[in-house]
Amino acid sequence: MIGVILLNFGEPETASLEEAVPFLERIFSSNWSLEPGMSSEGMRQRAHELAVRRAPSLVEEYREIGGSPLGEQCRAEARALAGELASRGVEAEVFLGMQFTRPTISEAVEGARAAGAERLVGLPVYPLCGHSTTVAALANLEGALEAAGWQVPLAQISGWHPHPVYLEIRRDAIQHCVESAGVDLTDPETRLVFSVHGTPIRYLEAGSRYDRYSEECCRWVAEAVGVEDYLLGYQNHSNRGIEWTQPEIDDVVKEAAGEARRIVVDPISFVHEQSETLAELDGDLREVAEEMGLEFHRVPIPHDDERLPGVLADLVEAAVAVGPAAGLQLRDCLCKPDGGVRCLNGDRIS
Repeated sequence: MIGVILLNFGEPETASLEEAVPFLERIFSSNWSLEPGMSSEGMRQRAHELAVRRAPSLVEEYREIGGSPLGEQCRAEARALAGELASRGVEAEVFLGMQFTRPTISEAVEGARAAGAERLVGLPVYPLCGHSTTVAALANLEGALEAAGWQVPLAQISGWHPHPVYLEIRRDAIQHCVESAGVDLTDPETRLVFSVHGTPIRYLEAGSRYDRYSEECCRWVAEAVGVEDYLLGYQNHSNRGIEWTQPEIDDVVKEAAGEARRIVVDPISFVHEQSETLAELDGDLREVAEEMGLEFHRVPIPHDDERLPGVLADLVEAAVAVGPAAGLQLRDCLCKPDGGVRCLNGDRIS
């Protein structure tokens, strides 16, 4: 039996400081390399300081959106993937492993072991391969297996945004949004704006190709909906005094206001609704847009598209097959070259 471990970020499902502070502490501790030269104790104190500072505003965001739906959507996704694999005759069980909330990655490993898994597939539900998401989640999975003393065959998948059906899902989500709103993307007074989760520049300088994958994915989806003139902005988190990806999404929207009357915002790096879509975009960015006199439309995340479980099942089958499955050609991952990690990027973009 195959144990498929779906890896994700995780978010507290209730609006409380009791959940938010330790959640943020774990995030800040995991990115200790952004502030080098700090002792372990200093790192813990710094993480706590940052968490306490950020937690009240995060709790307020959760209250405004009624709690994060990320966990519920991930559970539904795991059930759908299990059903899809079963329909294909693949003997597998699917387990959730969250980087910063429960169920933890260690708990997912324990669950797969108790279920009698004979091999594992680690699949981060991050289509765009990034350092603090995809690469870190897979490293955490390896660490959990080592800590458990479980030597089990492990197939790891990293970036998968080039999957053709996934690109169709993103295309269709935009088209459905504009059709429902009565918006014409070819209207010169309409701008398609892609919003991507930001990343520290230090990770890009260390070799992450996240920015190139982001630009590539936006270009492909824009072409699929027939748009040549589009904008890309990053949702950055400036908790530390470090440089992040540019341009900032707020600045991009302000730029659009000089030449358009309306914007259609697609959070293209997200596969689930969460605080960064429901609060940062639907709340904060909408406010910026409307202050600039822009009509604001936001593309819903296609987390429940009936084709998405098939995309994930294709990746699982390709990871465990001797040859390519479902027409997919997995390559050696250059973002995480250790551990036999495979992806749909590899040396395709260098």
